[in-house]
Amino acid sequence: MIKFHTTNPYSCSYLPGKSACSEVVTPEHSIDIPAYAKLIQAGFRRSGHYIYRPRCEHCQACLSVRVQAKSFVPKRFQRRAWNQHQHLQVTAHPLHYNPAHYALYQRYQTKRHAGGGMDKDCREQYHNFLLQSHVDSMLIEFRDNQQLRMVSIIDLLPDGFSSVYTFFDADIAHASFGTYSILWQIEQCRNLGMDYLYLGYWIRDNRKMRYKINFQPLEVLLNGRWQLLDSRIFA
Repeated sequence: MIKFHTTNPYSCSYLPGKSACSEVVTPEHSIDIPAYAKLIQAGFRRSGHYIYRPRCEHCQACLSVRVQAKSFVPKRFQRRAWNQHQHLQVTAHPLHYNPAHYALYQRYQTKRHAGGGMDKDCREQYHNFLLQSHVDSMLIEFRDNQQLRMVSIIDLLPDGFSSVYTFFDADIAHASFGTYSILWQIEQCRNLGMDYLYLGYWIRDNRKMRYKINFQPLEVLLNGRWQLLDSRIFA
């Protein structure tokens, strides 16, 4: 039987100066793939073994979003990113530790999220965050002539993929690795006849999350119902 508990308040990592609470699934090891799929459809996310969703009393800024993969039409800059990185060699693996992955993760956090806490993640924290899973997960490598450029962690669902986390070489000028990763995941969903790519939470006032609104048509979970996100209203 699935149970839930709400955490004590903690500092919100998305909106400075705000506190947050999360609703966490327990016990996490009891969640099979069908149950996990229903939780994702209800707005939950996974971080390692923990499956959670925001449960903040005075804030509803975190909105679950998913791309309609079959109806997705890339914008000009997305077509450019797709063409730019077609030379990358892509391979899928089970979740596993690789020193090169961890080194890339550390560089990425230092470059893109300095001061956010994750830039200080030790090997154990990295492992707990990305390499632990009780569901059907994959690690995707993107390489350029054997040089590691990007890693994506993806969960496989009956109706699509859940994009857990992506990190990449942030030192290469003019690259669009993050955009390409999402485009690649959308394309895999389409190839497999799946409907959705779940992108986690979108927060209008968080600059680093604004990119998600560029992948249209995008659905948002509002009042327990998935509906198209009107970018004119939420931009």
